[in-house]
Amino acid sequence: MSDERPVGPVDTTRVPRFAAPPTFALLPRLEDVGGRCDVAVVGVPFDAGTTYRPGARFGPAAVRAGSRLLRPYHPELDVAPFGTVQVADAGDVACTPFAIAEAVPAIADAAGALLERAGALVALGGDHTIALPLLRAVAARHGPVALLHFDAHLDTWDTYFGAAYTHGTPFRRAFEEGLVDVDALCHVGIRGPLYGVDDLVEDARMGFAVVTAADVLREGPDAVAAGLRERVGARPLYVSVDVDALDPAHAPGTGTPEAGGLTSRELLAILRALRGLRLVGGDVVEVAPAYDHAEITAIAAAHVAYDLVSLLALAPGR
Repeated sequence: MSDERPVGPVDTTRVPRFAAPPTFALLPRLEDVGGRCDVAVVGVPFDAGTTYRPGARFGPAAVRAGSRLLRPYHPELDVAPFGTVQVADAGDVACTPFAIAEAVPAIADAAGALLERAGALVALGGDHTIALPLLRAVAARHGPVALLHFDAHLDTWDTYFGAAYTHGTPFRRAFEEGLVDVDALCHVGIRGPLYGVDDLVEDARMGFAVVTAADVLREGPDAVAAGLRERVGARPLYVSVDVDALDPAHAPGTGTPEAGGLTSRELLAILRALRGLRLVGGDVVEVAPAYDHAEITAIAAAHVAYDLVSLLALAPGR
C-alpha cells in the first residue's frame, strides 16, 4: 500500500451506527479504497458441508451486523488497526450452494484472486468446509503454514456418509494436500464425545497437538498461549476459529454446539496473547444466526474477527 493515510470506518459521531452501510465494523468497501488493501474482510456464505444444524450461510451478514459497535482503537493490543493498515470489506464470495465439489475450488479461486489485491484475508463463514479452500489460497502464497484451530471438534475426519469435503474434514484434506506445516499444528478448545479413540490416534498421526477446553480452564489463557507461541515460532500462521469453540452459553447460534466450552473472555485472551506472531490470515466460521439469541454469537464472532484484523496489523513484516 502507499504511504497515504488509510480510509477508516464511518465516523459514528456523525452517522448513527444503525444508519451506516452494513459492512464489517462500518469499514469502506474494497472498491471505495481503489480495489486494493492490506487486509480484506470477506464473507463466504456457504454451508452445504454441515452435518447437523444448517444456517451458517447467513453467518457473514450476522457477523457484520454484530460488528457495528466495534470502535477503531483496540486498548488490549494498543493498536488502531483501521488507521495502521488499510482494511476493507470485500463483500461475499458467490459460490454454488448445491455442489460442494464445485464450491470448494470456486472459493479457493476467489480467495486467490482477492489475495492479488489484498495483503491478507479474514474470512467470515460459512461452515468450516471453507477453511480448506482458504488454506489452498494462503499456502499458494506462503507455502505450508502453521495452523491454530479453535474448535470443539477435531475436524480431521476422513469422510462422512462417504463425502470427503464437509465441515468435519477440512484439516485432514489440508494435511493430505501439504497445505500445513506438520510441526506447527494445534487444536484448541476440543471437548465432547468422539466416535472412538481412533479419532485421536489419527489426529496425532497428522501432527496435531490438542489443547482441550479443560486444559484452558486448568492452565489459564496466558499459559496456553505461551505454548502455542512456542509451537508456531516464526512460521507463517493461519488461525481458524469455529465459534463452537465457545460454550453454548457464549455462542448458542451454531450448528454443532458442545457443552463445557471456552468463555469468550478466554478465547479473546488467547488470541491477544499471540501478538507478534507472523499471522498471514484467518477465518471465523459456523455462526448460524437462526439459533442465536440477542446477537450473542454474532457479537462474539465479530470481536474475534476484529482481533484477527488487529493481529494482522501488528504482524511482523507488515
